[in-house]
Amino acid sequence: MDPATVAVYERVAADYRARRAPRLKDEARAFGARIPDGVWRADLGSGTGRYTSYLGTPVVALDASGAMLSLSDTGHRVRADLEALPFRRAALGGGWANVSYQHLARPRLPLALARLHDAMQVGAPLWMALAVPSGDDEFPGRLFERWELADACRLLTGAGFAVDSADVDGDSPRLGGVRLRTLPDIVGPGMRLLVCGLNPSLYSADRGFGFARPGNRFWPAALAAGLVTRDRDPWHALAADRVGFTDLVKRATARADGLTADEYREGVARVTWLVGLLGPAAVCMVGLSGWRAAVDRHAVAGPQAERLGGAPVYVMPNTSGVNGHASIGDLTRHLAAAAELGDAG
Repeated sequence: MDPATVAVYERVAADYRARRAPRLKDEARAFGARIPDGVWRADLGSGTGRYTSYLGTPVVALDASGAMLSLSDTGHRVRADLEALPFRRAALGGGWANVSYQHLARPRLPLALARLHDAMQVGAPLWMALAVPSGDDEFPGRLFERWELADACRLLTGAGFAVDSADVDGDSPRLGGVRLRTLPDIVGPGMRLLVCGLNPSLYSADRGFGFARPGNRFWPAALAAGLVTRDRDPWHALAADRVGFTDLVKRATARADGLTADEYREGVARVTWLVGLLGPAAVCMVGLSGWRAAVDRHAVAGPQAERLGGAPVYVMPNTSGVNGHASIGDLTRHLAAAAELGDAG
């Protein structure tokens, strides 16, 4: 989270609490009622705890400001950053995030939402408001990133949530969603390569990373190509190797052959937007079928004439074990060539 913003909240905590009455009590109660009794839910960026007590129990209030947390009435308080949530995988049955995530720099929000997805259970609800001041900021020095509603919906889709409500309060998007059985985008600024699969398998979705089946050759080929330095760890690949991961279609299936051309075309539009937001040096599409369905039905493996969001694109064969036309050596050469395309950029 933006350090200057946290510093402001440390200074003004008491004044902030005095000026901010909870006006969304009904929404908070309704949100809490969606979560089964006894299942943990989190007030993410809870501040002084305006809404924590309305969310049901058990509930944890999380905020980066110790001064704000000290004014919260809840007994379960955690001082932590939204970009480094301290929860184990699938620990939370719901996440309430009122006017908090807008304090993250735009290129850093997708990864923060990926970590939230990882911490939530399949089917868990999410409520989020990305507020910006309607006039002069009464607590100056805070970072506010303004998100259009359509872009906020793209963010949640990429993070692996189904958006089930979306409206605007003034200039501020408010969204409701549900954590899907799928994978989030594990992406950030400064990527040398963005790897884009066709869609997550259910097997991968349940294990939390792409290309997870033992028979899939992606990770052995990526290691052999020098693209990544740790096996089956996309979080490390992003942080250490500057390699990010997304999918054309977020709907997880047992096999990719059930996807439609419309889904691929919508996916290309979303990935194009994501590339425009983050600016990776190159994109590697793993699997020809999606690119052929959405962009160029005559495409062959290799660099493409078409770019996405200004980035060059390399398309390679599917790394699935059922693709007997490509050997591990072929896949390694393709990933090495994709890496060279990114490094050249």
